[in-house]
Order: sequence, then C-alpha cells, then structure tokens
Amino acid sequence: MQNPWDTHLGMGASSSKHNQEPRSAPKTYSAPALERGFNVIELLAQAPRGLTASEIAAGLDLSIGEIFRIIVVMERRRWLNKDPETDQYSVNSRILEIVFRATPAEELTVMAGPHMRELANKIDQSCHLVMPNGRRGLVVLRQQNPGDIAFIVRLGADLDLVRSCSGQVLLGFGDDAWVADVLEADTALSPKDRAAVMNRLKLVRSRGFEMRPSARTNGVTDISYPIFGLGGRVVAALTIPFMARIDGSPVFDEYAAQAELASTAKRISTELGWFERDERIVPLSADGRAGAGVAKSKPRRLRLKDNFPA
Repeated sequence: MQNPWDTHLGMGASSSKHNQEPRSAPKTYSAPALERGFNVIELLAQAPRGLTASEIAAGLDLSIGEIFRIIVVMERRRWLNKDPETDQYSVNSRILEIVFRATPAEELTVMAGPHMRELANKIDQSCHLVMPNGRRGLVVLRQQNPGDIAFIVRLGADLDLVRSCSGQVLLGFGDDAWVADVLEADTALSPKDRAAVMNRLKLVRSRGFEMRPSARTNGVTDISYPIFGLGGRVVAALTIPFMARIDGSPVFDEYAAQAELASTAKRISTELGWFERDERIVPLSADGRAGAGVAKSKPRRLRLKDNFPA
C-alpha cells in the first residue's frame, strides 16, 4: 500500500537529456566532531549507570585527547551529566525533552497526558504511550496509577515492534511498506515465524486492538489500542500492562479496563483530528460479547493463552 503522504513525481516522455542521464552518487560530507558526539550518546545509551571519559574513549576506540573536549562541551550544553563522585558521564534527559519538542511527540503527549491520567486514576492501572521510531518502538509518555502498587514501563524504553503488544498494534495498523521493512530487518524470524506474525497482525487489525499475557512478566496482561491521527494514520499505541491482584481490591478486571482503554484511545484520536471511517474499535465485555450493533462480527472471547512467539 502506497503511503498517501508520500509524493511521487514521474517524468514524462519530454524529459530533458540531463534528466535521462544517470545520476551521480550523492556527495558525502564529514564532520568528525559531530559524529563523535553522536557516538558518545549512542555508547552511553548502552550504559545507564554512566561511563568515565577514559571508558568512553576506549569504547569508541579513541584517545582521551580525541574525545575529551567533545565531552566537556556536551556537558556544558547539558547533553551529558557528570557525577562529581565517580566522574561518570550519563545522558541528560534534556535530550528527550528536545526530541519531543522537535517531533510530533510533543503535540501527542500534550494531548494524551490528561486522558491517560484520568484512565490510570479510574482503573488504578498504569498506562504508557508508544510511538514508532524507525524499526523500533519508543515509550514517549507514561502515567502511573495512584495506588500503593504499580507496574510501569520506563519512559524512553526501546521496544521490539514485532514481539511487543504495543508494537503489534502499530504494525497491525501500519503502512504495508513499513511493516514489510520491519519484518525483513528482523533476521531472527524464520519463514514460519513471519507467517505467524502476519496472521497475528491481521487478527489485531480485524478486532481493533491487542490483548495477551505479557511475554516477560507473569500476572500481567498487556492491552493495547491504536491512536489515529489525521487521515486515519496510526501514530501511536496506548497500552495498559494490566497487573492482576489476588486480594480482591481491584474494581476493574482486564475486560473492564479494556473497555476504558478503548474509550480513551478513541477520545485522543478524535482530538488529533481522526474521525471514524471504516475502523471499528469495539471493546469486548467481560463475557466476551461485543457492544450493541456489532453482532454480525461474531466476536469471541480472547484466547489469552495465545502468546506470540508461540
């Protein structure tokens, strides 16, 4: 499926000779200091506790002299933090703030924040918002529930699109070319696994959401709905890692929480300019039945044991 936001201009028979000639390779430019600065950030992203200047230099196969001034400038500009006791550098959260302001994440998080807070307070479960980030997913906003016990996902967490609940929602409603690129890049997928993923994505799209046991944590059911923007393009996934409790305290079970999540996702999508066309976001009730007016879709109770990968 062609991305409707992409513009493709074809050349007619009257194209000039210049346009018909093979194009030369694009020029490449070098900015060593800038590239080293990016390399520092990428290296520190793999070391949450931080690294000393000598450790950064060793990790990048550079000398202290080659990297020291770059690190000092990055610290002065508040891209890095330096622990005065250990001399370890770590990435400043200011980077995330700048990225949010420079991308659609800013508008989305401002819009979604109050709705997510209302949802978390109502069902006493945390929730988080995941946006596509190339071939991965990025947690751009989270809301903790008000209760004494919470299960939350780290802000800025990098998620596997193919195997995470949020990722499968993004892929399920994503552009075909992008989905194919993500799956093609996942070299761990066998042909059989890829077919299983495609079937799962079709299921997600047909019912409008994903709901399955967490692939990492016992007692947690992941529930995720798409957030749509203008033109019906999926821009994010809103997810609840529903934590089961055995003390009788929860007012909402996972199916009641799912219904609240569906309503919240639709409100956020509407505020972003989406209006309902062919997509139907239909929450299941506790007995597995859909709401009024959708009997023909023959909904069934979710088989929560169906976890991918199988």
